[in-house]
Amino acid sequence: MIKKYKETLIITSIITISPTLAGLLLWNQLPEKIATHFGSNNIADGWSSKPTAVFGLPFLLLALHLFTVLITLNDPKRKNISEKFLHMIFWLIPVLSLVVNLSCYGISLGYKINIGIIVNIFVGILFIIIGNYLHKIKQNYTVGIKIPWTLNSEENWNRTHRMASWLWILCGLVFILNSILQIPFLIFIVICAAAIIPIIYSFLLYKSGI
Repeated sequence: MIKKYKETLIITSIITISPTLAGLLLWNQLPEKIATHFGSNNIADGWSSKPTAVFGLPFLLLALHLFTVLITLNDPKRKNISEKFLHMIFWLIPVLSLVVNLSCYGISLGYKINIGIIVNIFVGILFIIIGNYLHKIKQNYTVGIKIPWTLNSEENWNRTHRMASWLWILCGLVFILNSILQIPFLIFIVICAAAIIPIIYSFLLYKSGI
C-alpha cells in the first residue's frame, strides 16, 4: 500500500521540512528568539530559540505527518477511505507547516502579519473541506467520528456523518467570518460544537435503535 503512494509521501515530506531551508537562508536576519505562539490579541506570548524554530518545528511536523499517513494507509478498512480524503490527509500537515513556519519567520523579521486572520481562514477552509467529505466516508478505524455507536452501526455512522458534514461546513464559515471579528470565545464555542454535537446526535440515534 505504501509503495503506491511513495512519490506523494516523499514530495509532501520535503514540503513539510522546506521551511528549514528558508530558515537557513534567512539565518543571519532572524533574531535569536522567534515568536512561535500568539495570544488571542495577536501578540506573541511564546518564543523558541532560533535552532528550535528553524529545525525543531518543521521536523516535529514531519514526524506527525509520517505518523498520520502511515496509520491511515494501514487501516484495516482502508478501502472505505476515499482517495480524495486520503489526499487531503497527505497535504494537510505540509500546508500547515508552510503557513505556520513562514508566518513565524515573517513576524520575527518585522513584517506586519495578522496571525489571527491567517489562523481563522486556514482553519475555516479546513473545516469546510473536511465537512465536504465527511458524509462520503464509510466506516473505518482512522478518520471520521469514531465512537462506539458509529462503529457498531453502519446506519448510525452514515447518519451521524451526514449531519456532521453540514455542521462542519457551517463551523468553517463561522471561522472565516471570525477572521474579521476575531472573537476568541467564538472559536471555543465553534470547536466544542463541532466535536460534541455529532457525539450527542449519534448517541440519540443509538437510543432510538439505530
